[in-house]
Amino acid sequence: MARGERSEEAWAWYTAVYEAIQEIPYGRVTSYGHIARLVGVCLKHLPSPSTDPSKKSSTYHSGNVPWQRVINAKGGIRPSGAARHAAALRAEGIEVGQDAMGQYTVEFGRFGWFPDILPSEAGLVESSDGEDEAAEDEAAYHT
Repeated sequence: MARGERSEEAWAWYTAVYEAIQEIPYGRVTSYGHIARLVGVCLKHLPSPSTDPSKKSSTYHSGNVPWQRVINAKGGIRPSGAARHAAALRAEGIEVGQDAMGQYTVEFGRFGWFPDILPSEAGLVESSDGEDEAAEDEAAYHT
């Protein structure tokens, strides 16, 4: 991929995000957290790969999308399907503990991944000033 060109996967991601944001009605707002929850809904409904040799698997399925690597902002795994989620993480060498309430947790300080930009975007020209300001505003909001 030449410098400055996005991969097909990156374009698909950006397009999906932009299209979702365009659905916010005029005169209404939503939060970054709610958009993230919609991502969670997509992961929850990720199909399994086809086991029928006569049927092709979906382009994206639980066999090629690492759904287990996404957990909540506190390092917790949602209760529904938590044991399966924890097992999938442990299979990757991630230590999963349990808090006093029995919720499965992962230590972000040790296993977290929070890049400022996606690795596939690292070679692209920096964003415009307006986008940088929006990112700074978002960072300030969460501090």
